[in-house]
Order: sequence, then structure tokens, then C-alpha cells
Amino acid sequence: MSGSTGSDTWNMSKRSLDMSLLISARGATGICGPCAVCGPCTACVPCGTSAFIRPANHTIARNASPKSIRMPETPYPAHETRSQWEHDHHMAVMVATVTERSKETKMTGNTWRRVIPAAIAAMTMALAGCGGTGGSGGGTAEVKPSEGNVTLRLNWWGGDKRVKLTEQAVELFEQKHPNITVETEYSDWNGYWDKLATSAAGGEVADVIQMSDFYIASYASQGSLYDMGVLGEYLDLSTMNESVRQAGQVNGKQYSAPISIAGHGVVVNNDILDKYGVKLPDTDTWSWSDFENVAKQVTQKSGGEVVGAYAPPYLLTCELWARQHGEEFFKDGKVAVSAETLGDFLNLAKRWADEGVSGSTDAWVENANATMEQSAFATGKQAMAVVASNQLTVYQAAAGTENISIVQIPSDDQSVKWESTWSSLSWAISAKTEHPAEAAMLVDFLVNDEDAGKILGNERGDPANNAIRASLTASATGGTKEGLEFTDKLIAASGPATETVPNGASSAEKEIARAMQNVAFGKATPTEAANELITTINNEIASAS
Repeated sequence: MSGSTGSDTWNMSKRSLDMSLLISARGATGICGPCAVCGPCTACVPCGTSAFIRPANHTIARNASPKSIRMPETPYPAHETRSQWEHDHHMAVMVATVTERSKETKMTGNTWRRVIPAAIAAMTMALAGCGGTGGSGGGTAEVKPSEGNVTLRLNWWGGDKRVKLTEQAVELFEQKHPNITVETEYSDWNGYWDKLATSAAGGEVADVIQMSDFYIASYASQGSLYDMGVLGEYLDLSTMNESVRQAGQVNGKQYSAPISIAGHGVVVNNDILDKYGVKLPDTDTWSWSDFENVAKQVTQKSGGEVVGAYAPPYLLTCELWARQHGEEFFKDGKVAVSAETLGDFLNLAKRWADEGVSGSTDAWVENANATMEQSAFATGKQAMAVVASNQLTVYQAAAGTENISIVQIPSDDQSVKWESTWSSLSWAISAKTEHPAEAAMLVDFLVNDEDAGKILGNERGDPANNAIRASLTASATGGTKEGLEFTDKLIAASGPATETVPNGASSAEKEIARAMQNVAFGKATPTEAANELITTINNEIASAS
């Protein structure tokens, strides 16, 4: 984090490097409650008084602090409405444990002995303007394999099936590389990011980590990820399309290797359409008006028992909507979509409810918060849904029928090359790894090895590697085959990749859903909600830079 010129943010010209000043005098009690790190309810000193802290970060702060630092059981309410750069907050937490704890309190465990010096050093560099936006690991020096035996740590999130398949692939890698031992670590989604943020603050990130497109820019800008551009001798990314590779790039540098690929699609429950005598138009050329007409027919003919569709409150769909209107949601590291185009998207839930495309706005909110098993589509109460293209078999399984197909998403201007594919999952290498060559070999194996591809299949999505995806398609059947073929169709029709989610904008999807809900319940007009959303996300991006 570099010094900021803002009046209410950390400024080297106004603050001493004395670490005791990192926590305000009121921080031990706080206005809204005792939070030694945050201080007054809107203040996290290194980030500035205008910043807020995510609940997940607060949880880590509370769990990490020695007992002498009192933290409230839950975040202050305001914290739940904004996102802030995780790395800054965690460094503040670590420093707080040094400066604020009583002399009688003793740190225990190897973790604190490793983390505190690293956190203070990182904070000192950040305040001096040396961190934050600096480059990640990897430079001009030649990368060579280590001599002798090597141990790597591999970390990912996912369920039991992913654990089983990944460990099988790792065993095969170790057989092919007998001098390399891979220690595996895994968590669920929330636990993974909490632990990764803490380990990044202490320089303890695993050698190879699974990465999400929401966080690549954040961790790359922190200096936590290795620049893969210097690892070409050990890692080949020419096995995937350029637009796919771009999903792992930040400012032109390759910080992650895409694992899987997806695009946009509409899943259609043909049993429902057949039951109510509703026919689809040509879905290769259909418009949003065509889509809405089909949905209205289902809603009306079923007497509201089944809805045609619900509005998708997703960042990826919002990015697609912007591109369909000749714009980009993110451009040059900030929100660039116009308030008019964004407002039209945010108005979908309300307009569709008013016009009979879907059910009520209350039903839309309930469905948006439901689990897959409880969703209207899974329970046979929704005919169509906008989804990621690699989710066909998931929706077939949830709905209990294979008579569900996936078709192209509508567009009002077929002349615009609006489709884009993305990779929501990728492998990244820690900037702190002592074995970059071996880490690159492991990543290369996981994304390029044909035998590994057979083991891993499409559990993490349709493979980004063209040859492996083609091999899976050839042997697949049913919905799996249809989904893989649909992904190939999207790749052929796709334009350039959308810009990577900027550092600081990881809350964009939550903010989009919040804005859409405000419009749906009359708390804001579409234009008001759009302008507020643009300002909010751009401010978060600015505060993280």
C-alpha cells in the first residue's frame, strides 16, 4: 500500500512511522465497541477513515489477536456494506498485536514468531511506498530447478470429490517427478480465503494455490503472486486460447494459469415448456424481447405456479450486458459502464416482476438466496435461467431430469461480438516460493498433462487446455458432452476477454445484487442505483491502490 494524498487516508507526510500510531488512542474501546484494530466504527487507520472492513477479515482479526486485544463478536454493521483490501487489514492486525498488547501477554506458537516480523516489515515497506502496487515474484534472473529433493505445498478449496481427484493427480505427478513431494492442503470456500489472507500477510502462502478471478488482481498487486512470464521453460500456456490466458493476466503480466473455461448460457427445462405448450424461437438469433416473451407465456399459462425466469444478479452477466451494449463494465482498472446501460440491467428484476416475466420481487429475492436444491429451477418452478455454460449437468442433477438443454444467451444486436469466455478457477504460484521451477512444473502438469486431465476431468469446469477438453468431449455422453460442445461453440464466437476484476473490486457482485434489490423495492431509481454503484466500486478500487 503506497502513501495516499487523500485527506482521510494514510499519508506519510502526516503520520509517523512509529508503529504505536497505527492504532488510534480510541482503538482499544472504540465508539461502537472494543475493536483494537478498527478503532472508531468507520476507521481502519492504515486504510483511512473512509474505508470499511469485510466481515471475513474481521473474523480473522478477532481469531488472530491475543486475548489481550478485545474484539467484538461481530463486525460493526457498516463493515458489512463495503470491501477493503484484505492485505492492509491483516498487516494492521499483526502490528496491533505488538503495539497494543500488554507486557504480561505472551505470544505463543511458531505462527506469531514468523508473522509479526514479516507483517511489520511489510507495513513499513507499504508506508514507504515500496509495496502495494509493486511487482510480484519473478524477475530477469534465470529460473533453474532446485538441486536434490523438493517439497511443495499445494492449496485449494473444494469438496470431497475435488480432494479425491486432486490427490490422485498429485500422486501421479510425484511418480513422474520422484524428487518432488507435494503436501496438499484444502478448505471450503470461506475458510480458504480467510486462511489465504492471513498467510499472505505473514509470507506463508503455499507454493501453488488455487485462485479465483475475483482475487487475482488483489493478490498480484500485493506482491503475493509469481510472474509466470519468466517460467515459460517449465510452464506452457500455449495449450489454451489467448482469450482464456488473458483471464489470468493483470496489467499484461501472467499471474495465474487458467484451469477451466466457461461462458454464458441459458438452461431450459423442456419438460416445463412442453407441459404448457410454449415453443422456443431460434435461440441462435433470439433477442431479450424473445426471451421475455417465452418467459411470460410460461408464467401466464401456469397461472403463476411456474415462472419463466428470474433476473440474474451476477457480475458476469452484468459484464456481458455492458458488452452487448457496446461498453465494458471494467476498463483501465475502474468501472466504465454508463449509468444508463447499468441502470437498465439493475431494473431487470423489477421490470420482469411488473411485466409478468417472473414472479414477485419478494420471490426473486428468496430465489436469489436459495441453495441450488431449494431454487425454483431445481424444484420445477422456473423454466429458464441464465447460468455459466459449464453448469448444465449441475442443473440437470438438481432438477432431476436430463430433459434440460443449454442455449445461447439472448442479444438485441447480433452484429456485436459480445460473448466472452472466462476462467473463474486458476492455479497461481506464490511469490515467496523457494522452488519456482518445480512449482511451475506442478502447475503445468495439472493443466496440460493428458493423464492428469483424465483423472481431473471437468470437476473444476470444462478444461482450459484445448486438447484435454477435446479428449473429454470425445468420450463424454449426455449433458456432459452437450455442455462441452456448447463451450467450444462459445469459444469460437468469443471476442477478447473482459478485464480482470480490479484490485479492490472483489465485492462488485454483492454490490450489484444490493443495487438491483434497491431498485426492485423502490428504494432507488435505476439511474440512482447505477450511479451509486459506480461510485462505490470505483471508490473501493481507489482505496486499494
